[in-house]
Amino acid sequence: MGLDEPDGRLPERIGRALALPTDAFEFRILRKSLDTRNKSDIHFVFSVSVTVHPGHSPGRNGAPGSRVEPYDDPPFDMPARGREMLRDRPVVVGSGPGGLVAAYFLAECGYRPLVLERGRNVSRRIRDVHEFDAGGRFEPESNYLFGEGGAGTFSDGKLTSRSTGADVQRVLELFAACKGKPEILYEHRPHLGSNRLPAVVKAIRQRIESLGGEVRFDCPVEDLVIESEGIRGVVTPVGTIKSNAVLLAIGHSARDTFEMLHRKRVPLEQKPFQMGVRIEHPQELVNRAQYGSRHLEDQLGNADYSLVAQGRNDLFTFCMCAGGYIIPSVSTPGYFCTNGMSLSKRDSYFANSGLMMTVPVEEFGGDHPLAGIRLQERYEQLAYEAGGGDYRCPVQGAADFLAGRVSAGPPECSYPRGTRSMALDAVLPPIVAAAVRAGLPAMDRRWRGRFVDHAVLAGPESRGSSPVRIVRDAESRESPVSGLYPVGEGAGYAGGIVSAAVDGLKSAKSVIARFAPP
Repeated sequence: MGLDEPDGRLPERIGRALALPTDAFEFRILRKSLDTRNKSDIHFVFSVSVTVHPGHSPGRNGAPGSRVEPYDDPPFDMPARGREMLRDRPVVVGSGPGGLVAAYFLAECGYRPLVLERGRNVSRRIRDVHEFDAGGRFEPESNYLFGEGGAGTFSDGKLTSRSTGADVQRVLELFAACKGKPEILYEHRPHLGSNRLPAVVKAIRQRIESLGGEVRFDCPVEDLVIESEGIRGVVTPVGTIKSNAVLLAIGHSARDTFEMLHRKRVPLEQKPFQMGVRIEHPQELVNRAQYGSRHLEDQLGNADYSLVAQGRNDLFTFCMCAGGYIIPSVSTPGYFCTNGMSLSKRDSYFANSGLMMTVPVEEFGGDHPLAGIRLQERYEQLAYEAGGGDYRCPVQGAADFLAGRVSAGPPECSYPRGTRSMALDAVLPPIVAAAVRAGLPAMDRRWRGRFVDHAVLAGPESRGSSPVRIVRDAESRESPVSGLYPVGEGAGYAGGIVSAAVDGLKSAKSVIARFAPP
């Protein structure tokens, strides 16, 4: 369908494809994507599921440009409840997408889960983040990374996933039902925005509570109770909570929890992780690079992009935020790194993206399971000091970075707490700086010389993924510690909101298949 063609004409298009009148069928949109291969003929492509009313017979050949074939929704099934006794209700540690979705499906099946969140509820968390952006003090347990909803609450709200199937669909249906917009069920690259995600997070929590679950805030897990048979509970500041089913959805920045797991001899292993910088352009430049002279942003919204520069270490864009902002992705006082976010309208003057490479474990500097975290910390501490110790962001013009010179005066940037010009090589591992230096010219050629000259680099960005994996069995999804279920991005098994949520759903299924409700 053309860009100017309203979605209301979709029934007519379907009827033409099936040789049926529009009152002879019902339909549901499965996927809506944008075909930009031919810049002179950019159009929408729809995939729809059609149910034909009795007494009507569709044509099989379809209209020009359409394809008709049988379709059945992939079945979504929850396992039968297991027979092993669950002595106490299951405990879910962390209320990011992995933890919340795991808790929701456990609650839906009658398990009355207890969710323990080290940070504050999302309403209080929003106030703390806004106060910090305005120059206020840093709250170690209520910030862009810790608190209800996890790091995903303030990371743009992209709901894309490489996986498909019934579990992905069920997670998106949950988000849509919990104050998410219906379009996320079929848009090719669904997006909610960091202003809309808090309402979704709160609505999921309220559903958990209405089904008999409980969520406790300001309640960090300080230790695990492990006996020869497996997990037996968790230790919090207000006492020990007994459970023989604990789901660890701690997120990729709970470094103190990783330290505790290592002390408790829970098996951990190193994992390659993403690190780089943020690159920021005026959004108008991105629109012209992607849409040309046609002002399609009026119909399609601000443009995004995805680029890869192949080399000794591939450089790639990551978590592109059209109409977005660069934000501080900080979980510990005295450290600094960046991330990006956008609101639902994506209407900022700026566009930013991660400019990342995958750091191999050989660069970690040792074989300790937490060596990757030590690498992150080293450069985040340097960045904090380079910014003057008050969470200003180190920045450098992209052209200046390539030329090896400090930018004359801080370039204009969306980062809220102020910036400081410097040579970013000082806050990046040499292998990362080299990848950025090698990859930028290749990306600039793709954009015919427009990618570098008007770009600002901000960094480092070091929390793109977790450098640690909590070992688990592929089938049971348990750690070698029986009853301990590592979940989500922090455990090393997901990368993004939807994949973490699906990982939580699958681990909830494993708990249900093994245990009977308490």
